[in-house]
Amino acid sequence: MSLSTKIHRIKLIVAYDGSDFSGWAAQTGLRTVQSTLKIAVRQVSGEDCEIIGASRTDGGAHAMGQVCHVDVNAAIPIEKWASALNRVLPSDVAILQAVSVEDRFHARFSAFARHYRYRIQIGPRDVTSARFHHSYGRPLDAEAMNRAAQILKGEHDFRALSEELEPEKSAVREIFQITATRRDAEIHIDVLGSAFVRGMMRRISGLLLDIGRGKRPPEHVTLLLDPRQREQVQWPEVLPAKGLTLLRIFHGNFRIDWDEQPSEEEKDSLTRVNLGDTKP
Repeated sequence: MSLSTKIHRIKLIVAYDGSDFSGWAAQTGLRTVQSTLKIAVRQVSGEDCEIIGASRTDGGAHAMGQVCHVDVNAAIPIEKWASALNRVLPSDVAILQAVSVEDRFHARFSAFARHYRYRIQIGPRDVTSARFHHSYGRPLDAEAMNRAAQILKGEHDFRALSEELEPEKSAVREIFQITATRRDAEIHIDVLGSAFVRGMMRRISGLLLDIGRGKRPPEHVTLLLDPRQREQVQWPEVLPAKGLTLLRIFHGNFRIDWDEQPSEEEKDSLTRVNLGDTKP
């Protein structure tokens, strides 16, 4: 007589140094975060489970608060999952938290905002953090960068600030908060948005870097956001992925439609988020 098993959905908050990964998403023959987590879950539970992530970070990009979910049968107490996975995971990935969630929860489709940070080093070379920032090594006008950044707030077509986006795919996204601030020997570009198209965060950072070093005027921001004028100016460089870190994912209602927008209450809550807080 076989015993019935109950599926449990577990939400994992994950941190990783993306330097030696080919991004989040599983790819044949390549080391990725998703495939590494899948192997770890198999080792702990004996099950071959799918790992569903909230955001597909690029190869070389990092995370302090990536969120994923996994459905398991194993009768392992939830409070033991994080430590059990961390014992078998490599040193560049860590489970920060594991919690039981309703099966309506979806790491990607229940998320209504994501907080990314791009770090630009403007001081002397720092080998202790070189894997986690873009090295520029010269002063930048952080105030000019921050003023220009405010033009990006709101809902816009970010195609000119994306990378290799298919023509039929929409590049309309909403930015709730954005700042460029000096932090010791670095400039931190923090963006809190509904979602991000491929390369968007890194090209926004390239745009603000150009403005900070006086290479282009702030007016280019407006031109790049206008589908009728964006071809009039050179699109900014996509900066290296190593300067990019996914800090937090914000989850709300159990939405299943990728195009469903955050509620007004959720949007209002995002205006009060402290972008200087790096806790997931």
